[in-house]
Amino acid sequence: MTRPAIEVHVIADSTGDTAARVARAAAAQYADHDVRIMRHPRQSSMEGLEDSFSRMHPDQVRTVVFSTVVDETLRARVTQLCTERGLAHADLLEPAVTALSAVTGQAPERVVRPVGVSEDYFKRVHAMEFAVANDDGNLSNHLDEADIVLIGVSRTGKTPLSMYLGYLGYRTANIPLVPGIAPPPELREVARWKLIGLTIDPERLQQIRGRRVRAMGSSGVHKDGYTELAQIFDELDEVGRIQRSLGCPLIDTTDLALEEAAGRVIEVVDRRREAAQGR
Repeated sequence: MTRPAIEVHVIADSTGDTAARVARAAAAQYADHDVRIMRHPRQSSMEGLEDSFSRMHPDQVRTVVFSTVVDETLRARVTQLCTERGLAHADLLEPAVTALSAVTGQAPERVVRPVGVSEDYFKRVHAMEFAVANDDGNLSNHLDEADIVLIGVSRTGKTPLSMYLGYLGYRTANIPLVPGIAPPPELREVARWKLIGLTIDPERLQQIRGRRVRAMGSSGVHKDGYTELAQIFDELDEVGRIQRSLGCPLIDTTDLALEEAAGRVIEVVDRRREAAQGR
């Protein structure tokens, strides 16, 4: 049963991405609640704060405020407004700044700066471009350039997982394996530790493919048995043999959220890379 909605209002002096990510992570712990995240980015004035708070209606929906505000005066006003309105409030930035102040012995500059425009930022942009360019077996780069190579049957989540890994900074290629068709020879040449096989529960795969076919219309069915359960069992068995022949570990995506699947992929790849390099 879904419980009454909760609105998480993100008050930020930049884009609000940091607070929104924390809000999503926290909301994941309350899966039976309808949690809605509302952003109020680039807050730089008292008037802007007042306008943002005027859009909150705690008398109609349960409301929480997450804030990441650097300016001391504005930060204090956010706290004051939350107190006056009886709103639950999480100041996400100040505890971290306080901890760094204790370590450095220096007061924070209290200057709004974009977060992520750095070497890591451009690495992630490049990785996302790589994932797009090497999606679903359409290889624009040699597989040796990839950090991770995902392989599996159609609709096991290869594309969204590739894109998310790219967002995290890992150049990821994904290659579909089709029964009766030999895998690309490049897979035999790439370092073993880069390979990750994806699998999924057959009945779950049937449901996903069925929705896909209905969305595309009957003309979207290109392969015999694409949604037939018996054929799916055979397909997964054959592809499983190919994956084992390539020596790659399998990750079952049936019940995994995207973030969790990405975490497992990274963990396995890192461990296998270190083993291969003798660390």
